[in-house]
Amino acid sequence: MSERGARAWILTPVWLWLGTLVALPFGIVAKLSISEQALARPPYRPLLAWEEGGAVWQGTLGNYLMLATDPLYLRALASSVALAAGSTAIALLVGLGLAQAAIRAPLRWRALALAAIVLPFWTPSLIRIYAWIGILKPEGYLNAALRALGAIEQPLAIHGSWAAVTIGLVYTYLPFAVLPIYAALERQDPALAEAAADLGCPPWRAFWIVTVPAAWPGLAVGGLLMFCPAVGEFVVPELLGGPGTPMMGRVVWLEFFNNRDWPLASAAAMALVAILAAPFLIHQRLGARR
Repeated sequence: MSERGARAWILTPVWLWLGTLVALPFGIVAKLSISEQALARPPYRPLLAWEEGGAVWQGTLGNYLMLATDPLYLRALASSVALAAGSTAIALLVGLGLAQAAIRAPLRWRALALAAIVLPFWTPSLIRIYAWIGILKPEGYLNAALRALGAIEQPLAIHGSWAAVTIGLVYTYLPFAVLPIYAALERQDPALAEAAADLGCPPWRAFWIVTVPAAWPGLAVGGLLMFCPAVGEFVVPELLGGPGTPMMGRVVWLEFFNNRDWPLASAAAMALVAILAAPFLIHQRLGARR
């Protein structure tokens, strides 16, 4: 067998996997996104209708036009990007500190530090989000503690706000940000920071000019790993948010299950795919330049 034939034989399972679980579902969603809603089962019209004169094209771009012009969907799209970007930035800052602390810990404690970071993933995410409801609601533990300390007189309206959704997103996806940063910092030579200190560099400046550049690959990967699922998140905004925090994940759910508008829900999903493709392309371009 030639080298090309052997390579094709080895890659065949990969292409079958991608074709069955990625390309085929993507094609179905793309097809639905240019269909029209119908009061039927399934609730959409076929793209081609056969009449006496032949095949008639029934596809439309009206779903994408509605997403681009309706203030409700534009707001949901902007909220999704803003909440995901803000949560990602906070998680990267927190993750950089946690990863640096784990790296500086004694070698025998590093595994325990990483286990503590990943520990929340051992509990189902739905239970963790419900726990945050008990913490953030007006009669929850946070307001009870603040009132007991005399810090507030009226309960803080955190639950149902952007702050609650941001807290939920950061808490849910924080390990995705910490672990790549830790892997990048683990490859850093400790002598670099020591040399900067010996040359009179303040700790904060040494951290900025030595540690942050070393962690940059981990920051980029961690940002992608968190931003992409956060944009399309449904559970966190549904349980911790409210009407003032619309996100595209909730839009897709409501249009698909409540309004039974499968074409519009598919168009919203395709819009999310287009948004998520941009950071991947940017990361690939920057990686190629590096």
